[in-house]
Amino acid sequence: MDMRKLVGQNFARIRHEKGLTQEDVEARSGFSQQYISSLERGRRNPTIITLYELACALGVSLLDLVKPAADRS
Repeated sequence: MDMRKLVGQNFARIRHEKGLTQEDVEARSGFSQQYISSLERGRRNPTIITLYELACALGVSLLDLVKPAADRS
C-alpha cells in the first residue's frame, strides 16, 4: 500500500474516533486545515517530524499513523 494513503487513512480514522474536526487539529498542531485535508487524501508526503507533531496533536503514538490495518490490535 502507498504509505501516503495509509498515513492519510489512519490519520482520518483516528481523528474521527477522537471526535475532532480538521480545524481542531489545525488549532492543536499549527498545520493548516488545507494541509490536513491533503494529508488525509494521501496527497502529502509528510516528514517524520511532521508525523510526530501530528501524532502529538491527536494524542497517539507516531506508530499509530503508520501501522497497516492488519497490524492494529
